[in-house]
Amino acid sequence: MIPTRHDRLLDNLESLAGDEAFEITVTGYSMLPMLGRGLDTVVVRPCSHEELVAGRIVMFRGENRHLIVHRIKRRDGDRFIMAGDGNYRKTEQCTTGDIVGIVDKVIRRNGKTVDCTSRSWRLRERLWLATPAICRRYITAVMRRCLNRKKRNNR
Repeated sequence: MIPTRHDRLLDNLESLAGDEAFEITVTGYSMLPMLGRGLDTVVVRPCSHEELVAGRIVMFRGENRHLIVHRIKRRDGDRFIMAGDGNYRKTEQCTTGDIVGIVDKVIRRNGKTVDCTSRSWRLRERLWLATPAICRRYITAVMRRCLNRKKRNNR
């Protein structure tokens, strides 16, 4: 099999990062409203198995080895059920070996850095996750439309 650009990027990313934290810009909508498409950069660091608990946001290799940043919904030994905050029903599965690291900080477009263990971040997470799923679905749909419209107007 011939390695793709994405495969080479993933292999280089992991070998370059090693035990170091690295930054990568979020490109999808699945973590809205906590993380926005092209608006936020996440700081990912290696983590211990004990840190991989339900509720934490991690970067992992999904299908076709794509890098995905989602929240751990459930853990069953070495298997994880992952979901994006903006996903209404869709989940992914991965194993401990697929996890690249844990999201430690978020750098907003305005340059402000938010610690993912801070009280304010944890409160926002709890409030969002406590919102009924059907409400979250419509809120994220409106946010996606606004972001797409803004992107089209900036061209």
